[in-house]
Order: sequence, then structure tokens, then C-alpha cells
Amino acid sequence: DGTENSVETSEEMIRKRIRRNTPSPHRLTPQSSPPRFVSVEELMETAKGVTNMALAHEILMNSAFQVKPYEPEEGSLEKRVKEIMHKAFWDCLESQLNEDPPSYSHAITLVGEIKETLLSFLLPGQSRLRGQIKEALDLSLIQQEAENGALDISKLAQFIIDMMGTFCAPCRDEDIKHLREITDIVPLFKSIFAVLDKMKIDMANFAVSSLRPHLLQQSVEYEQKKFQEFLQKQPNALDFTKKWLQDTSDYVTGGATCTPNSAQLPLTIHNHAYLRLLKWDHDTEAFPETLLMDQGRFLEMQQELEQLALVASVLLIVYNSAGEAISGLPGLMERLKKTIKILLAEMHTRSFKADEAFAAVAEKLCVELRGCLSQHGFSPFPSDRENTLKGQIVAVKSADNPIRKVIDSRIQTYLLGFLESSALRCAPALPGGLTPIGKELEEIAVKLERLVTFNKLVYSLFYHKILQDILNQGKSLDV
Repeated sequence: DGTENSVETSEEMIRKRIRRNTPSPHRLTPQSSPPRFVSVEELMETAKGVTNMALAHEILMNSAFQVKPYEPEEGSLEKRVKEIMHKAFWDCLESQLNEDPPSYSHAITLVGEIKETLLSFLLPGQSRLRGQIKEALDLSLIQQEAENGALDISKLAQFIIDMMGTFCAPCRDEDIKHLREITDIVPLFKSIFAVLDKMKIDMANFAVSSLRPHLLQQSVEYEQKKFQEFLQKQPNALDFTKKWLQDTSDYVTGGATCTPNSAQLPLTIHNHAYLRLLKWDHDTEAFPETLLMDQGRFLEMQQELEQLALVASVLLIVYNSAGEAISGLPGLMERLKKTIKILLAEMHTRSFKADEAFAAVAEKLCVELRGCLSQHGFSPFPSDRENTLKGQIVAVKSADNPIRKVIDSRIQTYLLGFLESSALRCAPALPGGLTPIGKELEEIAVKLERLVTFNKLVYSLFYHKILQDILNQGKSLDV
């Protein structure tokens, strides 16, 4: 039940985000597409379709996707009410069992819930276990035993625990062992329900991992169909996608990257367009509609790349400055890299103070260098040379810093090469200066390539038409 609430909450958030990022029927409508007026019910149904698609997409694209139990926020009214209700329920159970003779109505209700949960864990072919559970947890028989004073509640609990041990994942073995050590009935039932809740989550995540291969086969067609339905409700729902591709085309054809008549031009524009999403101003620019479900992923990669560019820039400065004295020293590069990452970890938060952070990076690295030079028998840097190095490191905080711009350009070249060579399944060579961040960069490139490949498969029909219109328009202007 908690998981369903969590999913409902996340679906509502996605639904709001879709509504916020989708142009209204009265805005930016192309002349050839007169505005269509649709009912709120139709729009909500469409939004629901895109929401379900977002959930399927998340399962597919996020290999770490997991169902998690819903828990109200600490100190919230919801959590307080939940705690009061639970306490009242368990107190009532305890008072019933302490009556003389004991009353078992609450306990039998709980056994019924446990029975349904255990049966839900079974696969269709497990008829023998199904029969065992139904026979041992026959509520009408249990009721008769209770009325006749012959009910052995501890024996029922042990059967339940044995069954849980049969179904649970190995990671729950310790929980099952702990259940066997509890003798008081009320604490035992509370713990049984707690472990069953964990097992439900385990089962849900097992289902997700089992679903993923089947989802992959169908999801391209599924997302195309769902987006087509969305497009029918919102005829101008590709306006931001068109602008994204038009702006990229202007950039590509305005330079010497590709001749206007090149057969590779649409693909070149497309690959450059995806790279532009890694430089996106998410506060002021509307994200392309076809990539809304992946906006968070692109922002995450963008922030990772910005940090990696700074790490590589600072290390390039340090190694160029210290030269032979530190080149090849085992472990030094990783230590310096780790220090920079820690000090820049908060760089995308509002509280981050760039001046203080980069001054700390400069100071820390110079201390590290001093110790390293001394340890290997080299003279320490003169103070003027050390101050120059600190100044160079602090200067990297500026986006216009020449070294930072060079590193950033090389990262973009590497990522573009990765996209262009993805069909050949061979990674491009790592440009100079990027070796210290090579592993992280390749991980991001693989993630980007997977995203781009899937997105192209789903939306290629839409992109092809938009790009053809853009290029044809360009040709007519040339004439």
C-alpha cells in the first residue's frame, strides 16, 4: 500500500511536470495546425498515458531503478497519525489475548492478511505450496479452534515463519532467524508484518528486473504510440523540439563542420543537438518535449561533466607546473583528484562559494605537493612559484579560463566521437589532458550513448521530418 502511495505521488509530480513543460494549445501554434480544444478529462487521460510511459522508461533506462517502501516524513502529521493508529491496533490485540479466556478476533484477521500475502508470493505452478498454505491457514477452522479453546497461536506463527523462510531472498535469512527467537505473540506478529513488507519490496524489485528485457523489446513501439496519442491532443507539442533542432542546425551549418549538401548533415546536426543538452540552461530554456523524461538524467550528466572538467583542468596545471618532479609518482594523481572532488562536491548547490572553494583547492594541493616533493628528495617550490600555481588554480573557477575552455572542448570532442562511433562499437581515443578523468568520462559517454540510441529509435520519425523541413527551408533560402 505504501509503495502504491509513493508511485502515485511520483506520478502526480511527473504529470505536473508534463503540464508545465508542454505549450498550451493557444501558444506557438503553427499556422497549418489550428488550435484544438480538448476537455480536461482528455488531457488528464493523455497525461496519465505519458506518466505510465515515464515509469516504464525509468525502469528501462535506469539500471539501478528500485521500488522503495513509502515512509512519511519524520515529524510529519501523517507519520504521527500512522504511529498512533498502529499503536492502538497492537494494544487492542494485546488486550484481547490477555482476556480470560483469550479473544482471537484480531489475531485471526491478521492471519488472514498474512495468508493473502503468502499466496501472492506464489508462482502459478506452485500448487503444492498453495494447498499447504490454504490448509494450514484455513480461517474457518482456526475460528472453530478459537471458539473451542483449542487454538495454538504459536504453532500457526511457526508455520507462517517457515513459509516466509521458503519464499524470502537470501538477504532476509537473518530476519527469519530473528523471528524464530521471538516468543511473545504481539511482538512476533509485529515483526512478521515488518519482514513481510520487506519481502513485498524484494518481490517487486525481482519483478522489475525480470520485466526489463521484455520491456526493452516493446518499449520503442510503446513510447512511439503513447507520444503519438499525446501529439494528437496537443498538436503543437513538438515546438520546443523543433527549436532545439533548428538552433543546432544554425550552429552546425554556420561553421565549417559540414557542407550543406552533405548526406551526413542530418546525423551531424542530431548528434550535436544531444551534446547541446549537456550545456543546457534549465532555468531559462524549455527542454525538448521528446526528451522530457530524461531531463533529469541530462542535468545530472551535465553537472558531472562540469566537475570533471574542473578536475582535469586543475590537474593539468599542477602537472605542467611541477613537471618531472611528480610525474609518474604512484598514487599521487588519485590523491590530488580525490581532494579536488571533495572540495568541489557542493559546486551545484546555492550555498557553494566558488572563491573560498578554489582557494581551498589551491592551498590543499600545494600542501600535498610540498610533502610529496620532500618525500622524494626534491626541493620545495619557492614561495613565488607556489603563489603563481595557486593563482593559476583559482583562475580555473572562471568559465572563460583558457585551460578550462580547452579541456571542455576536448571533452565535447570525445563525447561527439563516442556518439559517431557508437555504430562501430569502438570508443574514440581519449584527447590529451583527459587521462585523469578517463574512466569517469567513459562511464558518462556510455550512459549518454544508451540514452541517445534509445531516444533516436523512439522519435526518429518525428526528427527526420523536422530535420528535412529545416534543411529544405535552408536550401530555399540559399536559392
